[in-house]
Amino acid sequence: MTEYQTLHIERSGSVVQVYLNRPESRNAMNRQMVQELLAFFQHIQPDRSVRAVLLGATGPTFCAGGDIKELREELTASPEAQLAQAEMFEQMLQAVNEAPQVVIARIQGDVMGGGVGLICVADMAVAAAQVKIGLSEVRLGLVPALISPYVVARIGLARAREWMLRGARLSAEAAAAAHLITATCPADQLDQQVAALLNDVLQAPATALAASKALLREITAKPAAATVAYRANLLNQLRASPDGQEGMMAFIQKRPASWVQEWVSTGNSDQ
Repeated sequence: MTEYQTLHIERSGSVVQVYLNRPESRNAMNRQMVQELLAFFQHIQPDRSVRAVLLGATGPTFCAGGDIKELREELTASPEAQLAQAEMFEQMLQAVNEAPQVVIARIQGDVMGGGVGLICVADMAVAAAQVKIGLSEVRLGLVPALISPYVVARIGLARAREWMLRGARLSAEAAAAAHLITATCPADQLDQQVAALLNDVLQAPATALAASKALLREITAKPAAATVAYRANLLNQLRASPDGQEGMMAFIQKRPASWVQEWVSTGNSDQ
């Protein structure tokens, strides 16, 4: 794969592990990291040999949010340049959110600000029990403007109002209760929990996974009556597809489908 300056990338079978890799800055997202995340997800978008992306981080912190130094420097940039940077961040969030692959966040350390946005656009997330997650921008005199639509979509308006206005740092348990993360566990069980999710995902072919994600976007954007034809056509297309035929035959023959894969952790980059 392409070499990146702020990301560490490994591949194992149909799973790609992507680690935010600025541990000296607590993995704060600078322009380079945003560009590289966008480039990575654009690169894998058409690649059906990748079924899942494991999104993690090196060092003790998952992501400290935006790079405050760069945010201050942007004050001297033109309005056009500031808007361009915001649009690139939005494109990155959309690329993660709409990736045909399943995106699972592995959260070993604290998450703030823009890092919460990354969790919100992941399909699933597992966090170590000691992790703190917060939207603390108001305490800096700021707001989580760019990630706000994804936060509301993930946890609902009432919870988003509370978290954003309090600027609170919440426990992994509270984040799980709000459905921001899928599960929480002791730190030494994090890889085991992630592997369990990945192995569930790897029971399905890339075609069905991508179609499921597209289906969810379609039905949440329109009334049910407006999507009947889409849903019926999608089911018929998949039923007639090679993967659909293989899946149904494997069920009848009581055997694993040809695509079933077991993922074993190759270790993590916490340190």
